[in-house]
Amino acid sequence: MYTALGAGVCVKRAILLALAVIPVAMNLDAQNAKGASTQKDVEARIQAVESCLLPPVLVEGEPKPCTPLLKRMAELHVTAVSIAVVHNGAIEWARGYGVRQIGGEPVNTETLFQAGSISKPVAALGTLHLVEQGKLSLDSDINASLTSWKVPPSAAAPGAVVTLRELLTHTAGMTVHGFPGYEAGAPVPTLVQVLNGEKPANTDPIRVDSVPGKTWRYSGGGFTVMQQAVLGVVKEPYPKFLHDTVLAPIGMTHSTYEQPLPQAMTGNVATPYEADGTPVKGGPHTYPEMAAAGLWTTPSDICRYILEVENSLAGKANHVLSPAMTRQMLTPGIGGWGLGVEVGGSATNLWFTHGGVNEGYESDFFAYDNHGDGVAVMTNAQGGGRLAGEVVSAIAEAYNWPDRRPVVHTLVKVDPALLARYAGTYKASEGTITFLAEGNQLIVQFSNGTKIPVFPESQTKFFLKVATAEYEFVTDDKGQVSSVLMHQGTLTIKGIRQ
Repeated sequence: MYTALGAGVCVKRAILLALAVIPVAMNLDAQNAKGASTQKDVEARIQAVESCLLPPVLVEGEPKPCTPLLKRMAELHVTAVSIAVVHNGAIEWARGYGVRQIGGEPVNTETLFQAGSISKPVAALGTLHLVEQGKLSLDSDINASLTSWKVPPSAAAPGAVVTLRELLTHTAGMTVHGFPGYEAGAPVPTLVQVLNGEKPANTDPIRVDSVPGKTWRYSGGGFTVMQQAVLGVVKEPYPKFLHDTVLAPIGMTHSTYEQPLPQAMTGNVATPYEADGTPVKGGPHTYPEMAAAGLWTTPSDICRYILEVENSLAGKANHVLSPAMTRQMLTPGIGGWGLGVEVGGSATNLWFTHGGVNEGYESDFFAYDNHGDGVAVMTNAQGGGRLAGEVVSAIAEAYNWPDRRPVVHTLVKVDPALLARYAGTYKASEGTITFLAEGNQLIVQFSNGTKIPVFPESQTKFFLKVATAEYEFVTDDKGQVSSVLMHQGTLTIKGIRQ
């Protein structure tokens, strides 16, 4: 057994001494496309990414803390990172960094990772394909499509009807944010047992606990209900349905929703690690909640999903959905979410994105609707999502994208007495958050006890340096601090002072 310190040292040695960079051949379509990059351009961008990862937030006037990718991997105990970039409508480059496990073989572009919640937007393609075939309805009662299980009546929302559209947009009022999976060798529940929270399921029952269609709240539970509805229609194993309907038609040849991973595919897998650099006990967890968290894939295959969406919108390749349905999928609703994917941006720079977290795997992808650009990054460590986000940001810088680059804030001075006014506990639908005033510093404390300093950019607005989250304090008509608005990306959550 490694101690936490020992594991960290081993990880750093594995990365710094055995790190490998495995390039993939350039896509000829990208080379020949109008305005395509030259090989020299591409290598310069790769070098920029490899040499300088920036934090998500910069402060005006302060030096930029630039960290090489290899060093950042060592700092975060990430042994394996895989990256693929879409530019001018093709995969321009893909590379693997590090080793699949400590002391093991180098990562290459075909090394498999668990995608976590990136499973959702890919699974959504298959569900929407059934909608276009008339086998499912976006706006009818989902119980009409459920056979062996039904959404139970809700005391919190009597008479409520849940629709597929609400499940896909996280507005169904469903419980269960995400799933921890099941250790190797542990009993794995059926999907109905997961839905009912019955042993050996390790999560609560998936139920409606607020009025559907009114608010946005992320729910892997809702996608599990969707999976059950699809099974009732297709009458075949879920992995086979998604392989035949989505993965194979769009060229995701190194991907599967099979859980656990078939033995024949285990030869090139990144071993999952905890945040302290110790391996996940027993290896990859098993996820029967396949639509929510069951995809095994590579960044290059995620980029093939990105290209399918971009090409479908343009009417160039519609292997799964029509242009009209693809556009509907990317139309923002409550909370800035489309059907299975987060969407946003300006009128000329619309984008779609999703992150993914499974036990020991964290990933991110980001792409534009009409630019022919995008990126996917996968890691094999808890906390690797932070690295993935920094890589996406570095790529946005290298390609001069208008989004996902570091946010720049201006730091101002505020009276410590004002910080004391903001101190207190605020309650939102997602939980509570507490602000502490310690001297001249305001600190945010999350429900798990984590404390992070926040910094003022005005007398009412504060920001984090470690993430792109901002806090705006609101006063009532009597001048008393009554609430805080928590902004992150397209999402705003209101917390009421207690």
